[in-house]
Amino acid sequence: MHALFEEAGKFQAGRILSEADSSAQIELDSGKRVKVKAANVLLKFEKPSPAEMLAKARELAATMELDLAWEFAPEDEFGFADLARDYFSNSATLTEQAAALVALHEAPHYFRRAGKGRFKKAPAEILQQALAAIEKKRLIQEQINLWAQELGAGVCPQPIRDQLYKILFKPDKNAPEYKAVVEASRATRKAPLDLLQAAGAIDSAYEFHWKRFLFDNFPKGTGFPAVTAPLPPEDLPLAPVQAYSIDDSATTEIDDALSVQGLGTGTVTLGIHIAAPGLAIVPGTPLDNLGRSRLSTVYMPGYKITMLPDDVVKIYTLDEGRANPAVSLYVTIDEATLAITGTETKLERVPVAVNLRHDQLDHIVTEAWLGDASISVDNTPPALLERRAELSFLYQLARSLKAQREVVRGKPENFNRPDYNFRLEGNNGAEPTGNETVSISTRKRGAPLDLIVAEAAIVANSTWGQLLADHGVPGIYRSQYSLAPGVKVRMGTKAQPHAGIGVKCYAWSTSPLRRYVDLVNQWQIIACARHGKTAALAAPFKPKDADLFSIISSFDAAYSAYNGYQAGMERFWTLKYLEQNHITELEATVFKDNGPGGMLVRADELPLVISVLGAQNLPRGARALIKLGDIDEITLDIHGTVLQRLDDPDDEGDDGDVSEEEEEDDDSVAGPIAIAVDVNESDAADAPQAKPKSADNGDNQAL
Repeated sequence: MHALFEEAGKFQAGRILSEADSSAQIELDSGKRVKVKAANVLLKFEKPSPAEMLAKARELAATMELDLAWEFAPEDEFGFADLARDYFSNSATLTEQAAALVALHEAPHYFRRAGKGRFKKAPAEILQQALAAIEKKRLIQEQINLWAQELGAGVCPQPIRDQLYKILFKPDKNAPEYKAVVEASRATRKAPLDLLQAAGAIDSAYEFHWKRFLFDNFPKGTGFPAVTAPLPPEDLPLAPVQAYSIDDSATTEIDDALSVQGLGTGTVTLGIHIAAPGLAIVPGTPLDNLGRSRLSTVYMPGYKITMLPDDVVKIYTLDEGRANPAVSLYVTIDEATLAITGTETKLERVPVAVNLRHDQLDHIVTEAWLGDASISVDNTPPALLERRAELSFLYQLARSLKAQREVVRGKPENFNRPDYNFRLEGNNGAEPTGNETVSISTRKRGAPLDLIVAEAAIVANSTWGQLLADHGVPGIYRSQYSLAPGVKVRMGTKAQPHAGIGVKCYAWSTSPLRRYVDLVNQWQIIACARHGKTAALAAPFKPKDADLFSIISSFDAAYSAYNGYQAGMERFWTLKYLEQNHITELEATVFKDNGPGGMLVRADELPLVISVLGAQNLPRGARALIKLGDIDEITLDIHGTVLQRLDDPDDEGDDGDVSEEEEEDDDSVAGPIAIAVDVNESDAADAPQAKPKSADNGDNQAL
């Protein structure tokens, strides 16, 4: 005797070995013996064999018309044998009964289970809804299969092209577009990014990086909503100075300017004047919310996304030829010793005489030109000549301040590599297409104008940071407790030392038009300047204000993302530069071991770090000629091979520079792009991208 029974939602059949009132011992075809409750035994039969019975039942069940079976089924609860007699005949065979059981069990949208072997037909309305859903699912699966076939054939369907960045980076795993990519990736055994690239989904490498950045950080686009900018106050006193700014020619958000008074009298007053949008913009207003949503201006070669609308910036920027509100720090200096003897903060309108552009003046304003008044350079602008003595004094002061910081720091700052400037020919500030001709120029770190601006920024940021602490007013600080490897710069609300710069505390305050934390700190500084000892009561942000911690968290994430994109785009344009100038070889310095990927080397003349083979036996600092491989503009990847060593192994004097600080500051190393499409249905698959810049870039480089 054989039995058909249900176990864990599945039908099985076997030979009955023994039987009691409540259970039976049954042997399956596999030889396994199981104990089955009597209630779970649905049919008993002599012939055919258990395996044959199940096979014939499933075959016959597949031919049953479920619509007809549903029509024949009783309105009340019924057993599978009852339906078999209604559907097949009054004398339905055991095989037909078993077929009815299988058909009923596998059609839950037609029949609901009411117990072991018992069912109740679904209401007509529910059935129609279920059938419509099944048909929809079938059509979607057909569409998925069609899209997957097209992808495999090298054609990208438009719906997938439209969802490209969502599929790759933030997919809805239930979406048919995503499922089609997964299916095609499995079928072709290609990584999703390679598959989509081969199918023509990516028209432009530059567009890919740009659209991906916007998708992650500006999903609603980069346009500004209509906002009304409040006019700056007009009742502020007019400062008795003629200030000047020092910026790049492309700078439109002029946050800072300098002035010098009393030169030659023994006591010099340095004015550090910072644009004061905080005197007009009020926390919690639409304009503030706009700045808080962006948190910083985004920079990239040839283009930028400003934190505030251009029309707003124009109201507060320190343009030449007008007197705009500023938060001014006046620093009193002993002219003989260059020692700082006092500081004072004022809220005032500051006349700006001229906006100097260092990229046009660096070749003139050299250390020699500042130190020797007899040196002349052709075509020197009169505005620069008028300030030659002041700039000479400021340069000496900057060098002195830097030396004092290095004493506190415990070792000299070692930034010997140049800064690189990218220019896109004919771009004129418009959104790049990726096809522009790029030029890359160098600017040595610590050039006189650069050093003057950087040290003025450090004085202002550290002085105002201490001012906030002395008044019990919270601010947003940057701190680093040690220069030990791996100790990163952190942001917080307490005034703590910044070992990397060599100051007691450091609060970004000098770029309120470009960084939201600077605007927040400016509001707090204004409260100190206006209210003195009672500033803590008047400041917009109070001690332990949860809003400050929220701003820090949001800013840290956004600033890292923006720096990462800037680094990636600088790498993109560097690779473009190699292509456009047909550079196949370059000289480089061995940087560090990259594990299985070979050794990392840094190009001597370009902002580029790549992994090379053949350098495993070369020591750190060795210089070599590198043969470049193919460029992948999507992954921003390029590899190389060592052709020959260029330096003398026995002469350390011709080694390249690879200081530890420059390692920490490197922005040119390739790392992974996180692709969220995974053919194994987990959460990540990886391919290379550019490594983000350190979030601390710029702390001691510029205002």
